[in-house]
Amino acid sequence: MRDFLELTKPRITLLILVCTAVGYFLGCGTSFHWSILLHALLGTALMASGTAALNQWYEVDSDARMRRTRMRPIPAGRMKRSHAFVFGVLLSAAGFAELWCGTNLLAAALGLFTLLSYLLLYTPLKRRSPICTTVGAIPGAMPPLIGYAAAAGRIDAAAVALFLILFVWQFPHFDAIAWMYRDDYARGGIRILPVIEPDGESTARRVVACSLLLIPISLLPSLLGMTGLVYAAAAIAAGLGLLYFGVRLGRDRTVARAHAVLLASVVYLPGLLAVMVLDRRIL
Repeated sequence: MRDFLELTKPRITLLILVCTAVGYFLGCGTSFHWSILLHALLGTALMASGTAALNQWYEVDSDARMRRTRMRPIPAGRMKRSHAFVFGVLLSAAGFAELWCGTNLLAAALGLFTLLSYLLLYTPLKRRSPICTTVGAIPGAMPPLIGYAAAAGRIDAAAVALFLILFVWQFPHFDAIAWMYRDDYARGGIRILPVIEPDGESTARRVVACSLLLIPISLLPSLLGMTGLVYAAAAIAAGLGLLYFGVRLGRDRTVARAHAVLLASVVYLPGLLAVMVLDRRIL
Protein backbone atom coordinates (compact mmCIF):
# COMPACT_ATOMS: atom_id res chain seq x y z
CA MET A 1 0.00 0.00 0.00
CA ARG A 2 2.88 2.35 0.71
CA ASP A 3 4.17 1.75 -2.81
CA PHE A 4 0.80 2.55 -4.36
CA LEU A 5 0.63 5.69 -2.24
CA GLU A 6 4.12 6.67 -3.36
CA LEU A 7 2.99 6.38 -6.99
CA THR A 8 0.45 9.16 -6.39
CA LYS A 9 3.11 11.70 -5.24
CA PRO A 10 0.99 12.88 -2.28
CA ARG A 11 2.98 16.04 -1.54
CA ILE A 12 2.60 17.34 -5.07
CA THR A 13 -1.06 16.30 -5.06
CA LEU A 14 -1.59 18.32 -1.88
CA LEU A 15 -0.24 21.48 -3.56
CA ILE A 16 -2.48 20.78 -6.55
CA LEU A 17 -5.50 20.57 -4.24
CA VAL A 18 -4.60 23.86 -2.57
CA CYS A 19 -4.53 25.55 -5.99
CA THR A 20 -7.82 23.89 -6.94
CA ALA A 21 -9.47 25.09 -3.73
CA VAL A 22 -8.26 28.65 -4.33
CA GLY A 23 -9.74 28.52 -7.82
CA TYR A 24 -13.05 27.40 -6.35
CA PHE A 25 -13.10 30.14 -3.70
CA LEU A 26 -12.35 32.80 -6.29
CA GLY A 27 -14.96 31.47 -8.71
CA CYS A 28 -17.88 30.71 -6.43
CA GLY A 29 -18.87 34.31 -5.62
CA THR A 30 -21.78 34.15 -3.17
CA SER A 31 -22.74 30.60 -4.18
CA PHE A 32 -20.39 28.57 -2.02
CA HIS A 33 -21.29 24.89 -1.72
CA TRP A 34 -19.21 22.53 0.38
CA SER A 35 -20.44 19.52 -1.56
CA ILE A 36 -19.24 20.89 -4.92
CA LEU A 37 -15.89 21.88 -3.43
CA LEU A 38 -15.42 18.39 -2.00
CA HIS A 39 -16.33 16.79 -5.31
CA ALA A 40 -13.88 19.11 -7.10
CA LEU A 41 -11.08 18.27 -4.66
CA LEU A 42 -11.75 14.53 -4.74
CA GLY A 43 -11.95 14.41 -8.53
CA THR A 44 -8.81 16.50 -8.92
CA ALA A 45 -6.94 14.38 -6.36
CA LEU A 46 -7.87 11.19 -8.20
CA MET A 47 -6.85 12.57 -11.60
CA ALA A 48 -3.60 14.05 -10.28
CA SER A 49 -2.74 10.78 -8.54
CA GLY A 50 -3.56 8.78 -11.66
CA THR A 51 -1.43 11.09 -13.78
CA ALA A 52 1.51 10.69 -11.40
CA ALA A 53 1.20 6.91 -11.50
CA LEU A 54 0.99 6.82 -15.30
CA ASN A 55 3.97 9.18 -15.53
CA GLN A 56 6.08 6.79 -13.47
CA TRP A 57 4.86 3.86 -15.57
CA TYR A 58 6.02 5.70 -18.69
CA GLU A 59 9.35 6.98 -17.35
CA VAL A 60 10.61 3.84 -15.64
CA ASP A 61 13.80 3.73 -17.73
CA SER A 62 14.78 7.30 -16.88
CA ASP A 63 13.82 6.86 -13.23
CA ALA A 64 16.04 3.77 -12.98
CA ARG A 65 19.10 5.78 -14.03
CA MET A 66 18.52 8.77 -11.73
CA ARG A 67 19.64 8.66 -8.10
CA ARG A 68 16.70 10.69 -6.82
CA THR A 69 14.12 8.42 -8.49
CA ARG A 70 15.69 4.96 -8.76
CA MET A 71 14.08 3.79 -5.50
CA ARG A 72 10.55 4.50 -6.73
CA PRO A 73 8.33 1.39 -6.68
CA ILE A 74 8.67 0.40 -10.35
CA PRO A 75 12.41 0.90 -11.00
CA ALA A 76 13.22 -0.58 -7.59
CA GLY A 77 11.32 -3.74 -8.57
CA ARG A 78 8.74 -3.53 -5.79
CA MET A 79 5.85 -3.21 -8.23
CA LYS A 80 5.08 -4.61 -11.66
CA ARG A 81 4.82 -1.99 -14.36
CA SER A 82 1.44 -3.36 -15.48
CA HIS A 83 0.04 -2.91 -11.98
CA ALA A 84 1.05 0.75 -11.95
CA PHE A 85 -0.58 1.25 -15.35
CA VAL A 86 -3.90 -0.27 -14.29
CA PHE A 87 -3.79 1.68 -11.02
CA GLY A 88 -3.17 4.95 -12.87
CA VAL A 89 -5.91 4.36 -15.43
CA LEU A 90 -8.48 3.47 -12.76
CA LEU A 91 -7.64 6.52 -10.65
CA SER A 92 -7.78 8.82 -13.66
CA ALA A 93 -11.10 7.42 -14.88
CA ALA A 94 -12.59 7.70 -11.39
CA GLY A 95 -11.37 11.30 -11.13
CA PHE A 96 -12.87 12.25 -14.47
CA ALA A 97 -16.22 10.69 -13.51
CA GLU A 98 -16.13 12.41 -10.12
CA LEU A 99 -15.51 15.83 -11.65
CA TRP A 100 -18.19 15.35 -14.29
CA CYS A 101 -20.89 13.98 -12.00
CA GLY A 102 -19.98 15.99 -8.90
CA THR A 103 -19.28 19.37 -10.52
CA ASN A 104 -19.74 19.86 -14.28
CA LEU A 105 -18.47 18.76 -17.67
CA LEU A 106 -16.19 21.79 -18.09
CA ALA A 107 -14.22 20.96 -14.94
CA ALA A 108 -13.96 17.32 -16.03
CA ALA A 109 -12.79 18.34 -19.51
CA LEU A 110 -10.13 20.61 -18.03
CA GLY A 111 -8.97 17.74 -15.83
CA LEU A 112 -8.76 15.44 -18.84
CA PHE A 113 -6.84 18.07 -20.82
CA THR A 114 -4.39 18.37 -17.91
CA LEU A 115 -3.80 14.62 -17.86
CA LEU A 116 -3.41 14.26 -21.63
CA SER A 117 -1.14 17.28 -22.09
CA TYR A 118 1.07 16.11 -19.22
CA LEU A 119 1.39 12.52 -20.41
CA LEU A 120 1.30 12.90 -24.19
CA LEU A 121 3.18 16.21 -24.61
CA TYR A 122 5.28 17.14 -21.59
CA THR A 123 6.51 13.68 -20.61
CA PRO A 124 7.80 12.60 -24.06
CA LEU A 125 9.34 16.03 -24.67
CA LYS A 126 11.51 15.72 -21.55
CA ARG A 127 13.86 13.43 -23.47
CA ARG A 128 13.87 15.54 -26.63
CA SER A 129 13.95 19.28 -25.98
CA PRO A 130 14.25 21.86 -23.17
CA ILE A 131 10.96 23.31 -24.42
CA CYS A 132 9.41 20.58 -22.27
CA THR A 133 9.52 22.94 -19.29
CA THR A 134 7.32 25.49 -21.05
CA VAL A 135 4.92 22.81 -22.28
CA GLY A 136 4.80 21.19 -18.84
CA ALA A 137 3.95 24.52 -17.20
CA ILE A 138 0.58 24.44 -19.00
CA PRO A 139 -0.85 21.35 -17.24
CA GLY A 140 0.99 22.49 -14.12
CA ALA A 141 -1.08 25.70 -14.07
CA MET A 142 -4.46 24.01 -14.68
CA PRO A 143 -5.60 23.16 -11.09
CA PRO A 144 -7.02 26.64 -10.28
CA LEU A 145 -8.90 26.56 -13.60
CA ILE A 146 -10.49 23.24 -12.61
CA GLY A 147 -11.59 24.68 -9.27
CA TYR A 148 -12.85 27.88 -10.87
CA ALA A 149 -14.81 25.96 -13.52
CA ALA A 150 -16.30 23.70 -10.85
CA ALA A 151 -17.57 26.78 -9.00
CA ALA A 152 -18.58 29.12 -11.83
CA GLY A 153 -19.19 26.76 -14.74
CA ARG A 154 -17.10 28.99 -17.01
CA ILE A 155 -13.60 30.32 -17.66
CA ASP A 156 -13.20 34.09 -17.68
CA ALA A 157 -10.50 36.70 -17.16
CA ALA A 158 -10.31 36.01 -13.43
CA ALA A 159 -9.63 32.32 -14.07
CA VAL A 160 -6.98 33.17 -16.66
CA ALA A 161 -5.25 35.43 -14.12
CA LEU A 162 -4.95 32.51 -11.71
CA PHE A 163 -3.60 30.33 -14.52
CA LEU A 164 -0.96 32.91 -15.49
CA ILE A 165 0.31 33.31 -11.93
CA LEU A 166 0.84 29.59 -11.54
CA PHE A 167 2.26 29.27 -15.07
CA VAL A 168 4.98 31.89 -14.56
CA TRP A 169 5.75 30.78 -10.99
CA GLN A 170 6.75 27.32 -12.19
CA PHE A 171 9.83 28.57 -14.07
CA PRO A 172 11.90 29.86 -11.12
CA HIS A 173 10.60 26.94 -9.04
CA PHE A 174 11.49 24.18 -11.50
CA ASP A 175 14.64 25.83 -12.88
CA ALA A 176 16.04 25.92 -9.35
CA ILE A 177 15.36 22.19 -8.98
CA ALA A 178 16.76 21.51 -12.44
CA TRP A 179 20.01 23.33 -11.62
CA MET A 180 20.40 21.49 -8.31
CA TYR A 181 19.92 18.06 -9.92
CA ARG A 182 21.28 18.74 -13.42
CA ASP A 183 23.77 15.86 -13.28
CA ASP A 184 21.05 13.45 -12.24
CA TYR A 185 18.75 14.66 -15.00
CA ALA A 186 21.58 14.18 -17.49
CA ARG A 187 21.99 10.57 -16.35
CA GLY A 188 18.29 10.04 -16.93
CA GLY A 189 18.44 11.49 -20.44
CA ILE A 190 16.20 14.44 -19.50
CA ARG A 191 17.06 17.30 -21.86
CA ILE A 192 16.19 20.28 -19.69
CA LEU A 193 17.89 23.65 -19.97
CA PRO A 194 20.71 23.12 -17.40
CA VAL A 195 21.60 19.84 -19.13
CA ILE A 196 21.69 21.37 -22.62
CA GLU A 197 23.56 24.51 -21.43
CA PRO A 198 25.58 23.37 -18.39
CA ASP A 199 27.13 26.77 -17.63
CA GLY A 200 23.77 27.75 -16.13
CA GLU A 201 23.71 31.24 -17.60
CA SER A 202 20.49 30.76 -19.55
CA THR A 203 18.86 28.99 -16.60
CA ALA A 204 19.70 31.82 -14.21
CA ARG A 205 18.59 34.40 -16.75
CA ARG A 206 15.19 32.73 -17.05
CA VAL A 207 14.83 32.54 -13.27
CA VAL A 208 15.44 36.29 -12.99
CA ALA A 209 13.20 37.16 -15.95
CA CYS A 210 10.27 35.06 -14.76
CA SER A 211 10.63 36.25 -11.16
CA LEU A 212 10.47 39.81 -12.45
CA LEU A 213 7.52 39.03 -14.74
CA LEU A 214 5.68 37.41 -11.85
CA ILE A 215 5.31 40.77 -10.08
CA PRO A 216 2.95 42.41 -12.63
CA ILE A 217 1.27 39.07 -13.37
CA SER A 218 0.53 38.57 -9.67
CA LEU A 219 -1.22 41.97 -9.59
CA LEU A 220 -3.85 40.89 -12.12
CA PRO A 221 -6.33 39.75 -9.42
CA SER A 222 -6.32 43.27 -7.96
CA LEU A 223 -6.54 44.94 -11.37
CA LEU A 224 -9.54 42.74 -12.20
CA GLY A 225 -11.26 43.57 -8.91
CA MET A 226 -10.87 40.04 -7.53
CA THR A 227 -8.84 41.23 -4.52
CA GLY A 228 -8.07 44.44 -2.70
CA LEU A 229 -5.07 46.53 -1.73
CA VAL A 230 -3.88 44.14 0.98
CA TYR A 231 -3.31 41.44 -1.60
CA ALA A 232 -1.65 43.89 -4.00
CA ALA A 233 0.84 44.98 -1.34
CA ALA A 234 1.54 41.38 -0.38
CA ALA A 235 2.01 40.37 -4.02
CA ILE A 236 4.56 43.14 -4.61
CA ALA A 237 6.48 42.32 -1.43
CA ALA A 238 6.50 38.59 -2.13
CA GLY A 239 7.49 39.14 -5.74
CA LEU A 240 10.41 41.38 -4.76
CA GLY A 241 11.51 38.75 -2.26
CA LEU A 242 11.53 36.01 -4.89
CA LEU A 243 13.29 38.31 -7.35
CA TYR A 244 16.00 38.99 -4.75
CA PHE A 245 16.86 35.31 -4.50
CA GLY A 246 16.68 34.97 -8.29
CA VAL A 247 19.16 37.81 -8.80
CA ARG A 248 21.52 36.20 -6.29
CA LEU A 249 21.39 32.99 -8.34
CA GLY A 250 22.10 35.01 -11.47
CA ARG A 251 25.25 36.44 -9.89
CA ASP A 252 26.44 33.21 -8.26
CA ARG A 253 25.21 30.04 -9.96
CA THR A 254 25.71 27.57 -7.11
CA VAL A 255 23.57 24.79 -5.67
CA ALA A 256 23.15 26.80 -2.47
CA ARG A 257 21.76 29.79 -4.37
CA ALA A 258 19.44 27.53 -6.36
CA HIS A 259 18.23 25.92 -3.15
CA ALA A 260 17.46 29.37 -1.76
CA VAL A 261 15.35 30.14 -4.85
CA LEU A 262 13.55 26.83 -4.41
CA LEU A 263 12.72 27.57 -0.78
CA ALA A 264 11.61 31.10 -1.65
CA SER A 265 9.30 29.78 -4.37
CA VAL A 266 7.83 27.18 -2.00
CA VAL A 267 7.03 29.93 0.52
CA TYR A 268 5.86 32.38 -2.16
CA LEU A 269 3.01 30.43 -3.72
CA PRO A 270 0.99 29.25 -0.70
CA GLY A 271 1.55 32.60 0.99
CA LEU A 272 0.30 34.50 -2.05
CA LEU A 273 -2.73 32.22 -2.45
CA ALA A 274 -3.61 32.51 1.23
CA VAL A 275 -3.63 36.31 1.10
CA MET A 276 -5.58 36.16 -2.16
CA VAL A 277 -8.37 34.14 -0.53
CA LEU A 278 -8.41 36.29 2.62
CA ASP A 279 -8.58 39.53 0.63
CA ARG A 280 -10.91 38.33 -2.13
CA ARG A 281 -13.88 40.39 -3.24
CA ILE A 282 -17.21 38.88 -4.19
CA LEU A 283 -17.68 39.43 -7.91
